[in-house]
Amino acid sequence: MGIRFASLGSGSKGNAWIVESGNTRVMVDCGFAGREAERRLARLGLELDAIDALLITHEHSDHGRGAMRVARAARCSAYMSHGCHAMLAALGEAPDSVSIIGDRTSFAIGDIQITPYPVPHDAREPLQFVFTDGATRFGMLTDAGHVTAHMQAVLADCDALALECNHDRELLAGGRYPETLKRRIGGPYGHLDNAATADLLRRVRGPRLRQVVAAHLSQENNRPELARAALSGALDCSGDWIGVADQEQGLDWRTI
Repeated sequence: MGIRFASLGSGSKGNAWIVESGNTRVMVDCGFAGREAERRLARLGLELDAIDALLITHEHSDHGRGAMRVARAARCSAYMSHGCHAMLAALGEAPDSVSIIGDRTSFAIGDIQITPYPVPHDAREPLQFVFTDGATRFGMLTDAGHVTAHMQAVLADCDALALECNHDRELLAGGRYPETLKRRIGGPYGHLDNAATADLLRRVRGPRLRQVVAAHLSQENNRPELARAALSGALDCSGDWIGVADQEQGLDWRTI
């Protein structure tokens, strides 16, 4: 069957991804309000009722602010950790139909098998995901302050990867953010910088890897060319081979 994926937008102002295989289509995160989510889906040739399920990585607004409204409009269930659900419920933003998932326990939605895995981030039980149709594997990683051995193991031997390149260390250090925010972003429960992600990519690259996308770039503290240079250096390939998921335009469909 194969897998294809796309992004509605990726960055601190909102995140959402679509992963599709066979007759199944899931949205990962929804950091956009209902109408904005609809507008961005339309760019990919989709409507809300084409979504079979919604997966939420964590409760931060750039990932979960649209979850309740989008799940209602799509008439689908949302999948998230217990901690994420508790936080969204406290904010009055939890979807009506929720399936609680645990880290490291795989489950299926239609034609897609999904493996959630834990990441170190300043949220309640944050998760990321690896998707497979049984033949191809697509791994996603954003919103992690550092790389663990388990993260490295679960992302190994993928056919495609979308990896956080949140910031360039020098741009963050010399930027205008207050020091407390700089420490949070660059800390062990913040976000991965270009160099850290490049190091991870060197460790997980395998003969099956065909596509790599840089994701969750800071508009203030990173540049697409810096992220591309870091990841292409890790793979000894041309920078043009590295895709970038943009905050405004997202990422068009990619097929594995």
